[in-house]
Amino acid sequence: MKIAYLILAHRNPRLVQKTVAVLDCEDAAFFIHIDAKFALEPFAAIRGPNIFFIERRQSVFWGEFSQTAAILLLLRQALAASQPYDYLVLMSGSDFPLRSGRYVRNFLELNQGHEFITLVKMPGPGKPLARINTLRFPSTRPILRFTFRALAKLGLARRDYRKHFGSLEPYAGHTWWALSSQAGQYILEFVERHPALAKFFENTHASDESYIHTILGNSPFKSRIRRHLVFEDWRSPADHPEMINARHLEYFESQDAVAPRDGHGPGELLFARKFSDAEFPVVERVVAMIARKENQPLLKGN
Repeated sequence: MKIAYLILAHRNPRLVQKTVAVLDCEDAAFFIHIDAKFALEPFAAIRGPNIFFIERRQSVFWGEFSQTAAILLLLRQALAASQPYDYLVLMSGSDFPLRSGRYVRNFLELNQGHEFITLVKMPGPGKPLARINTLRFPSTRPILRFTFRALAKLGLARRDYRKHFGSLEPYAGHTWWALSSQAGQYILEFVERHPALAKFFENTHASDESYIHTILGNSPFKSRIRRHLVFEDWRSPADHPEMINARHLEYFESQDAVAPRDGHGPGELLFARKFSDAEFPVVERVVAMIARKENQPLLKGN
């Protein structure tokens, strides 16, 4: 079982380094995209024969297609590598594993043939059609962006996705996933064959939560889909998940397999977000938890 971890980061170099250390095992590789707006130097300590930084970097802006473009860059480089991979695991630079790399590898080997991504047919809980039917322009087009944001508040920046989707149904879900290389290749081939759909999503809010999902939701891979593998706590009223804290740690430590009962279906969670360099003792406690659960020596180093 060969795994390529695709990491989309812009800060937290210490966290990313520890993530790589915990997940590193035989037949694992790491493809890392650092937002072009940020310097590479803080990440210089992350190195190894199985670590590859994306040279053609994208400036990433929250909620814009630039994030999807960076994900596609990671996907292309991993699939173009001389080493073929069985699974591609997309992570953010604020994610951290709840299990070791060997455990993740064994889990995916046991569950080979499944695609791990949240998929909700739109409209669905938290995924209204307004997400794709409201025109939004990127930061690279500031005048149009400002104008259409104002029009959107008045309900005047509407479009009908059905005129652009043809027979496709819209789907959405969480950004982060673990997909087979076959599903990854299907996505890239679909992107090349349907440039008009990519153009549509370029002017959509949070396309990273709907573009790939729409492709897979209308593909032969749909029947293979299972819940995503990432723990996120969205109970905060803010527009982002809560930072992992002592309450979350107690929850992780209270059970061998973190398997919540929620609306996303049964299954174990192997990663969590959000963590940061600023709260590194939380990360160290997760590392100690992994060692206890798997009866391994405590991982040393930064």
